[in-house]
Amino acid sequence: MKELVLAESWYWFVMTGIVCYFIGCFNFAVVIARAKHKDAHKIGSGNPGTMNMTREFGLRIGFLNFVCDACKGGLPALAGYFLFRGYVFEGTQVAVADFARYLCGVCVIIGHIWPVTMKFQGGKGIASSLGMFWFSLSCENAWNALFVLLALIAVVGYIALTEWGAMGSLLGVTGLSVWQGLIFFLRYSANGMLQNGWVISLFLLLLLVNVLTWSAHRKNLVRLFAGEEHRTSVKKLSKGKRGTQNM
Repeated sequence: MKELVLAESWYWFVMTGIVCYFIGCFNFAVVIARAKHKDAHKIGSGNPGTMNMTREFGLRIGFLNFVCDACKGGLPALAGYFLFRGYVFEGTQVAVADFARYLCGVCVIIGHIWPVTMKFQGGKGIASSLGMFWFSLSCENAWNALFVLLALIAVVGYIALTEWGAMGSLLGVTGLSVWQGLIFFLRYSANGMLQNGWVISLFLLLLLVNVLTWSAHRKNLVRLFAGEEHRTSVKKLSKGKRGTQNM
């Protein structure tokens, strides 16, 4: 393994962070809605994201939007992994790729939620977060791809049973965060690196993903606990009907 000296390579992280932020600023919901002569900010909940697109245009368009946003979050993370694979931070056994892929993913999520190109009024980052975990977990162990798929199926099942779209999505992101955190814990506790600053930063990045997505859904959570949140009916969506109804 080669050692990466931060003092000599810090600009790589700055550059990748900036590039990934602007990748996140590109909103597929806006593009898809515009192709249908609609404004993503003026339909349904006004949120330019997968859930709103699904409710307004059906499962097919919603799935297309999800795949696009998931790749938007996943491909930059994958690029960060391969760009720094084979490197460890100077004087440590911490893989640079572990830090780089989640730095890239988090910057994409920030760009998606607060895009400078749309006056900082973007989506809520769920699809991009799920895509980031899917690609990031799969690149080091192919079996994780199956685990993430099962997690996504569980999220859809939860939403189908409860009709609480926001909560199901958030639980999916949190669950995958915990899974990745457990992998990092086992990996770095084995070599006594848990108290290293770079390892701590890995857990902070995972925490930040949850802070970003949960805070972006704060209004949904307030409505949910007040009994006023709109339900998302997977059954209705599967029949080509609008999947939103009041509680």
